Amino acid sequence: AMLGESIYNIVPPKPLIVEKPPMYRSKVPGTMPPTGSTFVAPNSNHPGISNVSGKELDMPVPQRSHAEFGKPHGSYINDPKNYMKKFAKSASVPSLRDMKQTNPDALKPTHLKESRFAGGGGPPKRGEMPVMNLVSSKNFIVANAVETILAQPKRPQNTAKDYLKKEDYGKVPKYLHKVKSDIAAEYDYIAQLQEQQRAMEAPPVHPMDDRERLALLEGLKAKWEVVNTAYQGQTHLTILESEGKKYRKEKLEAELAQIEKDIEKLTKNNLRVDLSR
Repeated sequence: AMLGESIYNIVPPKPLIVEKPPMYRSKVPGTMPPTGSTFVAPNSNHPGISNVSGKELDMPVPQRSHAEFGKPHGSYINDPKNYMKKFAKSASVPSLRDMKQTNPDALKPTHLKESRFAGGGGPPKRGEMPVMNLVSSKNFIVANAVETILAQPKRPQNTAKDYLKKEDYGKVPKYLHKVKSDIAAEYDYIAQLQEQQRAMEAPPVHPMDDRERLALLEGLKAKWEVVNTAYQGQTHLTILESEGKKYRKEKLEAELAQIEKDIEKLTKNNLRVDLSR
């Protein structure tokens, strides 16, 4: 009873019927072109990738039948019933005898070549008598000798090309003038750019007024008198006992030197003041 027979297996179970879901139907029609496709017809004004945005409803370039991948598999098999027959693309050449019997007019020439004796030339006809007993008194040997003696000798022709007699010999070629003008224009353009850059980088200045210059000059002279008086009060000291006195003397000498430099600058005309400092 445990090996296979069971009271529960007397009545067979009902078969389980699985209902198949409905077939999937895409909402997008199958005729729409793929997005970002590289299969674009060559020699067209479209780029190498078509329908990048995916908004195209039709193919941007009409498709060509089996242009890229060829025909389906098995389409190139030869049909055993459709084979090339004898003389299908050519015909046998008939013999001359057959042509004379069937189509003799094809052997007649359509255009006759003109005779090279047309216009009165050529050999005389059968009934014409040739002109005879024509005698000339000219001595061709003497005539040829005289003609050769009197003839001027031919000058040898120089076939070598003389480049010194060229029209543009020793002149600068036109293309070099054009190159030089282009280089000069480029240098001028670079100089203008550099001048603009220097003007942009230059600090803002303005000319100093003469009254302002004279006032500064008077002030510097007065300051120089004060510093010089203080300096003259220490010149008699030959031995500086402390570091303070030594430092004070050096400081007064530096101030006098700086004031003298400033006075020398202010004595010049056309001074400009740097506003960026």
